[in-house]
Amino acid sequence: MKNLVILGGGYGGVNILQNLIEHDLPEDLHITVIDRNPYHSIKTEFYTIAAGTSADKDVRMDFPEHDKVSYVFAEITKIDIDEQQIVLQERSESVPYDYLIIALGCEDNYHGVEGAGEFTESVQTFNRARSAGMSIGNLPAYGKVTIVGAGLSGIEVAAEVRESRPDLNIRLLDRGQSVLKAFDTKIQNYVENWFMKNDVGVIHGANVEYVEKDGVCDNGVCYVNDVTIWTAGVRPNYLVRELPLEQDDQEKIIVNDFYQVPEQQHIYVVGDCASSEHSPSAQLARQQGEQIAEVLGAILKGKKPKKPGKLKLKGTLGSLGSSEGFGEMMSQSMVGYIPRLAKSGVLWLNKRH
Repeated sequence: MKNLVILGGGYGGVNILQNLIEHDLPEDLHITVIDRNPYHSIKTEFYTIAAGTSADKDVRMDFPEHDKVSYVFAEITKIDIDEQQIVLQERSESVPYDYLIIALGCEDNYHGVEGAGEFTESVQTFNRARSAGMSIGNLPAYGKVTIVGAGLSGIEVAAEVRESRPDLNIRLLDRGQSVLKAFDTKIQNYVENWFMKNDVGVIHGANVEYVEKDGVCDNGVCYVNDVTIWTAGVRPNYLVRELPLEQDDQEKIIVNDFYQVPEQQHIYVVGDCASSEHSPSAQLARQQGEQIAEVLGAILKGKKPKKPGKLKLKGTLGSLGSSEGFGEMMSQSMVGYIPRLAKSGVLWLNKRH
C-alpha cells in the first residue's frame, strides 16, 4: 500500500484532495491529510472573525469523506525528507509517506521588528483570528486599534473593524505613499476616500521600529494603543523554511513545471510554499491544486503526466465592510457595490463546491 500524505487542509491541499477523490483512485493507494484543525477554514474571511462580524461556523467547512482518506489532527514538528516521514507533536509514531504534498501556507513576516511577534494580533490562522476578535470585542468604548500594513488584508481588517465597532479609534500604518500599492490609482483613491469618510486614520510613510504591549513606535513617534494587528507581509510556514531544499529569495521552495521538488520528485509543493511568479492568494492555491491533482493522478496510474498549462488568474476582490468593495477583474478596475456583491458570490460558490 502506497501512502500519499497531504500536509495542510487549506485551499491547495483540499483542492488536490477533492480532485483526486472525484476520480478513481488506485486500489493500492491511501491518502492521509494532516492538519492542526478538524475542519477546512476559509482564510479569505478571517478578517470577519477578527472584527466580530462572522461566527466561527461561518468560515469553516467539513473535510471530504472517502474510504481511502484518513485524517490526523495534530501539530507537525518536523518534515523528515531523509526518512520520508512526518513527525508529530505529542505522538510517538510518525506518519510515513511515499508521496508528499506540502500545502502548509504562510505565516506573518515580522521583518525583524522587535516586539511584533509578541505583542501583535494576526489573521493568518483561524486560532489567531479568533484571538484578535476576542481582543477587539473586549475593548471598552473609544479603545485604540492599530493595523500595521495597508495591503489587501490590512484594508479589509480596518474596514470590517470600523463597521463592527463605530466607537473605536482605528489607525492604519502604511509603509508606502498610498494604500494597496498592488492596485491601480482608481482603487487606491477610492479606498483612501472611504477611510476618510469613515474616520479611519491612515499614516503613510510608516516605518515601525518596535512594538510594545501598549503601543507602536513609528519613525520616532510612539502611539498609545490597545490592540495592534499585524498585516505587514507573510512568509512560508517555518517548517518549509527549515527544509534542506532550494528556495527563492522569498524563502519559497523552487519547483519544476509539475510542482515537484526537482531533486525529490515524489514531493509536491503548492500555494504559499511554492515559488511562483504570482503573489500568494487562495485563487492561486486552488488552481495549482487542480493542476497537481491532474499530474499526480496520472503518475499514480502509471501514466506520463501532461505538462500543466499556464495559470489564468481571474483577478482580486476586496471588501470595505458589508456593502462596498473593490477589485480588478479581467484587467478592469471596479469599486462600489458590484465588486462587494461579486466577492460574496465567490464565497457562496466556494462553500457550495
